[in-house]
Amino acid sequence: MPSPAGRLLPPLLRLLRFRREFEHPEVLLRGVQDRLVRPAPYGPPRGLRGVTIEVDVHHGTGWPVYRVVPRDRTPEGAAVYVHGGAWVNQIHPLHWRLVAGLTARTGTAITVPIYPLAPVGTAATVVPAVADLIGALAERHGAGRVTAMGDSAGGQIALSSALLLRDRGVPPLHRTVLVSPALDLTLANPEIDLVEPQDPWLARPGTRAAIELWRGELPLTDPLVSPLFGEPAGLGPLTVFSGTRDITSPDTRLLVERARAAGVPVDHHEEEGLVHVHALLPVPEGRRARRMMAAVLAG
Repeated sequence: MPSPAGRLLPPLLRLLRFRREFEHPEVLLRGVQDRLVRPAPYGPPRGLRGVTIEVDVHHGTGWPVYRVVPRDRTPEGAAVYVHGGAWVNQIHPLHWRLVAGLTARTGTAITVPIYPLAPVGTAATVVPAVADLIGALAERHGAGRVTAMGDSAGGQIALSSALLLRDRGVPPLHRTVLVSPALDLTLANPEIDLVEPQDPWLARPGTRAAIELWRGELPLTDPLVSPLFGEPAGLGPLTVFSGTRDITSPDTRLLVERARAAGVPVDHHEEEGLVHVHALLPVPEGRRARRMMAAVLAG
């Protein structure tokens, strides 16, 4: 059963009309056009830099790539965090707080790519570039000391990148951590029909509009777009967080089932009655998930 705070999330999200752009494709596409004209800010919040972390940035990929590192200690591992936002929304302060908190707790140096949003960035251009970032860390530190992380759309990018690295012959990563990942962008799983009326945030009409921008010329079944269509064998261990009031949850269960059948170790943490990306939110279930993420990075 959800905590009292967790039970408040669905009515709060409905009150704040979080679902509006996902119910109405024209609203989502209007937002995309607005952000093409007036790009949203992406830098870390001013209060993020504290006594325990430092932040720097470089543009070697052609986009800003931030690195959050512990202050006054040698980093004890490396990770890449890929933010969500339906491929069309910019990184949010909640993402930055998650990354900063994980670095402060674990001493992990976390790389945060500010990838170009759709339609400027597409799966064909962004996923290989993110895989290159992860691969460079694997070459420097050893793949077994590198973690790929991402939420929602960023979870799709992170898992697609891990599959691509496996296909390139890179040894398995320490772990891939996925928070409410988008996995099958056909959205054809019939169980979504049962979940969608209960989801206070996501709906298929607007999500499909974002997917069309993101996939570019690739078919929806290409693993660069939909990692559930990739073969999971040979991946490193997975840690997956999901909630049952989230249309991504049916495909998350399929991923867990298929990965375990292929011999991939999976830790799946599904919260009954919780919403999309609850692991980032200020509720007890979110705090528990963040402690688990820190344990993964420290392990």
